[in-house]
This record gives sequence, C-alpha cells and structure tokens, in this order.
Amino acid sequence: MKNTIINKLAEIEKANGIKILFACESGSRGWEFPSPDSDFDVRFIYVRQINHYLSISEKSDQLGFPINDELDIYGWDLKKVLKLIRKSNTTPFEWLQSPIVYEEQDHFRNELWTLCQSYFNQKTNINHYLGIAHGALETVINGDEIKIKKLFYILRPLLSAKWCLEKNAIAPMTIGPLLNLMPEHLRTLVKDLIILKSTSAEAFIIQIDPKLRIYIDDEFKSCAERAKALPKQSFDTEMLDAFFRSTINRYDN
Repeated sequence: MKNTIINKLAEIEKANGIKILFACESGSRGWEFPSPDSDFDVRFIYVRQINHYLSISEKSDQLGFPINDELDIYGWDLKKVLKLIRKSNTTPFEWLQSPIVYEEQDHFRNELWTLCQSYFNQKTNINHYLGIAHGALETVINGDEIKIKKLFYILRPLLSAKWCLEKNAIAPMTIGPLLNLMPEHLRTLVKDLIILKSTSAEAFIIQIDPKLRIYIDDEFKSCAERAKALPKQSFDTEMLDAFFRSTINRYDN
C-alpha cells in the first residue's frame, strides 16, 4: 500500500500543480492502534506558486478525494496549516509527529515542528481533546458497552489532555508515551486491548472494564475542572509569516 500511496501523491501533485511538502499517516495506524479494517488516512501539506497567493480572489485551501480502496486522502495548503497553528490547532501538531511518513521535503517537518512549540496553547489543546473524548463517551450503550474503536477515541484524547495539563506541552501523537500517564495495572489492560483491536473489526463491541471506566470518568472530570482555571492565550503571526514567505519562495518554480 505504501507504494500505491506514494504514486497517488505524485499523481495529485501533477494534476493539481502543487508541491507536496509533507505527507503522513494520521489515523489509527499513525496512533499505533490499527484494526485489520482500518483505512489508510493519508494527510499532506502542499504549497502553490507565489502568484496563486497574490490574488484578491478567494482560493481553495484544501484538496479532498473520494475514499477508494481503503485510502482516505486529503491535503491542506500551507497557508491554511499555518493559520491553524496560530490557533494552536492539534491537527498539524499531530501530523508533524506521525511515525509513518510518505513524503517530506528537506527539513520541512523539523522546521515547522520547531515553530509549533511557540504556538502551544494549553487550554485550547486540552479542551479540544476533551471534546473528542466526550463525543466518544456518548456512544457507550447499556452502561458499559462500546465499539473498540470508540473506546480508543476516548482513551487517546483523554490521555492527550492529561499530558497537556500535566506537562504543559504538545501531546505525543502515538499512544505509547501517553500510556505512561496511567497506573501500571490499567496500562497493562490497555495494551491488551490494543492487541485485541489489532485482530478485531473496528465495530467489535466490548465491555469497558469497571476500573478503566472509573479512571476515565475521574480523569475527564479532573482535566475539565483544572482547564477552566487556565489563562487564554493569543499569538501573533510574525514567525508564521516569515516561514510562509520563505517556503513559498523556496518552492516557486
């Protein structure tokens, strides 16, 4: 599949007159808890020629394609990505940490990742992750039954929020480091669930272990309460503007 993805990215570049700067896996495969039927969630960052940006017309800042053969692929213009980073959006933070990279221009990821550190907003990131966890919690039925995919849509965001809160830093994308925040007995339980998920359909229904459910509820409440006291932050665009100008000049050809 990797060769198929790389070839597809090359086709997209040619057909749309863009330069792909970075492409990665963003879903459960990138989070390191895939199921056998998990899609390949490919995300990319691209740039166009300078004249595209020197227009008074509104321009599309993303490219999307129909899901085909388990391949879910779309990309964002660099300008859109930088706007989201200014808002401390977690999506670019995660893409740039992906352990599965399909394409990368020299130093682009490291340079942009370094820039991201200056745009981390603790409150924004925590609330974002808690929102995802809350939505997944609402899919619980009969008190303790949930699709195994949805359980991890609770656990990873909840642990990410806890990471942001306790370490005041961007949360890791992969689940491994996040598990270190859990008590050992629950960490072992979740690792066993990752093994189960690797052999089960995403829609497979499980019962949430009572101890794990208590942990989830307690940590969710604690993170939500503590986040309320955090200050709001805003960021200027100076460094992002400089990065944008430098990048579009570098790839204008």
